[in-house]
Amino acid sequence: MVYSLAASTLTLAAPVGCDTSSAEGVEPTAAEAHGPSRVLVTGADEEMLVLEVTAANKVVLRLPRVEVGQGITTAVAMMIAEELDARLVDVDIPLAEARTKGNQYTGGSSSVRSLYGPARALAATARARLVTAAARRWHLPARSLRTRDTMVVAPDGRTATFGSLTAAAARIHRPDVSSRPKPASKHRVIGRPTGRIDARDIVTGRAKYAGDLEVAGAKPTVMARPPTLGGRLVSVDDRAARAMPGVHAVVKVAGGVAVVAESFHHAFKARDALRITWRPGPLASLSDAAIRSRLRAAVPSVGAPPRGSAQVEGEFEFAFVSHAPMEVLTAVADVRADRAEIWFSSQTPMDARESIASAIGLPKSKVRVHVVRGGGSFGRRLNHDAAIEAALISKAARRPVKLMWSRGDDIRHGRMRGASHHRIRASHAWGRVVAFSHAMASVSESYEGQGLAAQGGVAVRGGVTTVAAGPLPSDSGLYNFGRVSGSSGSVELAMPLGAWRSVDSGTMRTAEEIVVDEVAAELGKDPVAFRRGTLRNKAVKAVLDKVAAAGNWGRPLPSGQAQGVAVHEEYGSCVACLVEIDATDPKNPRVTKVVMAADVGTAVNPRGLEAQLMGTAVDGISTVLRAGLHIDRGAVREGSFADFRYARQQHSPLRFEAHIMPSRREPGGAGELGVPAAAGAVANAYARATRTRPRRFPINF
Repeated sequence: MVYSLAASTLTLAAPVGCDTSSAEGVEPTAAEAHGPSRVLVTGADEEMLVLEVTAANKVVLRLPRVEVGQGITTAVAMMIAEELDARLVDVDIPLAEARTKGNQYTGGSSSVRSLYGPARALAATARARLVTAAARRWHLPARSLRTRDTMVVAPDGRTATFGSLTAAAARIHRPDVSSRPKPASKHRVIGRPTGRIDARDIVTGRAKYAGDLEVAGAKPTVMARPPTLGGRLVSVDDRAARAMPGVHAVVKVAGGVAVVAESFHHAFKARDALRITWRPGPLASLSDAAIRSRLRAAVPSVGAPPRGSAQVEGEFEFAFVSHAPMEVLTAVADVRADRAEIWFSSQTPMDARESIASAIGLPKSKVRVHVVRGGGSFGRRLNHDAAIEAALISKAARRPVKLMWSRGDDIRHGRMRGASHHRIRASHAWGRVVAFSHAMASVSESYEGQGLAAQGGVAVRGGVTTVAAGPLPSDSGLYNFGRVSGSSGSVELAMPLGAWRSVDSGTMRTAEEIVVDEVAAELGKDPVAFRRGTLRNKAVKAVLDKVAAAGNWGRPLPSGQAQGVAVHEEYGSCVACLVEIDATDPKNPRVTKVVMAADVGTAVNPRGLEAQLMGTAVDGISTVLRAGLHIDRGAVREGSFADFRYARQQHSPLRFEAHIMPSRREPGGAGELGVPAAAGAVANAYARATRTRPRRFPINF
């Protein structure tokens, strides 16, 4: 449903992700009254997606999602431009601040899927009313008019900009032409490869991130943190730090000691001058070997195989992995006695506001959260540790602060993908797989009630290891493998964990695709041909065929080089990946070529999807070959990109191809889709090149 709102310009709203029965006017916030549109709008129920056409001939949609580099603002702008026949440069997509209800969740590869219908419906309704307004002005049949370039055009060549019609269109409730979105056959913008609408701003520095904001009185702030995870402050001698030039305040908060200073240089110098005694965290006696041992013991049994079958079995270990977004966590906070304002990049701003309000002891109605674009996330900004920390520091220091985590803070104390152990058994008889079992255990989090990892909705318990078993929704149903079963266990540790791009699929599918290759070898079949004969879904077969043809599967390669392939299906989409690797030096392998094919339904912006797939290929290369976190006596060993070895340019494929399968069905998810297939293909290529069976990832760790 689309609603008209009481406003001096054409302003429409549609519910997103929740039910509503009416759209009632509310007072505009300062940002809405003086934001990008500069038009006073009476607003809507906060669960609404609101579109306005301004007198300045701009189309403005306040987006209830966050832009973290994935290109969602461009995709939504394309949806709006398509249905309105507007120029893309005339469409503005500012980010909505935290609301009190509705859906502002950015994650699960759901943004395009959830916005595709409502955004297009809004724009199509706006177009119908603008055309009707022009028809009545010119006394012409509405069906004789057309729209292009953010204006209405009459048969005799007369034009009227949307901005000049917006006041009249706002008074129209029954348009004279259809307000249905266009059929896919008439799309001219959706489906066309398009550059990002914010690309120039990003490369010229005009795009504003939290660290770029100039909030009155907000001073640079950094934290001193314990050397071990969950360590506690015993005592601090801050006399030398307070005496240093440029230092405004030194305050103790949960998780460490904060220094507020005139510049980040002053803050870091003073932080290093603090003399702190720390109590070790609850994992101070625990390192990688012990964690791996506990995980192995927590994996449930895979049960007995079918009688008369032969077995292909494997056990796989995956290390902890940092999100490591290029922009470190940064938050600006201004906490007063009766209200608070916070600026940061958040995938869950509504949850963040509630958590911040609870932490600082204010009603959530008195806490305002401004959502800022983020420089990468990969799931990290689902949690809001830095924002809570900034709010607590501001309250203690009694002044606005701009908190920035260092890279060391981010890697050593930030969220991470949990380590996991997998046990897989494929049972085959008569030339086919008759049963497939996948049991796994992963680290889950428990935390004593202090420090950053106890914030943002993390379960709070002691540091005791426990084991819990339960059913595992195995992804192996992708194949016709007979009786498919899965189960899971967990090891609870006092560690700050978080959803990492593709979540469980990135490890589960990787392990399963390795076993699929090994089953094919056991049966004497080509890996691609074996998959084609056992895949259930025609769309998955199609993307597999595409990469096999485009990547010239099976071509001869020199010794030490090989191809690998893998597939994945999730989010209503599917993908295949073919990799070529040079592992002549097994300790320094180089992926030389990646070919990916994806079927995501309607690809709103194929160029953006290609960029997403390229990013997932780099993720697969990194986490399979090089990048992971070690735990040494309760502390994360790595602390920068010097030792957290994510793929750099020299490790990226020399050639990358992305093939987007044509489709007119509704969009599926894409942001996380490619990670499992890319990781599986890299692992399989390495195995074939080195004639080994890799079992621990990253391989060179």
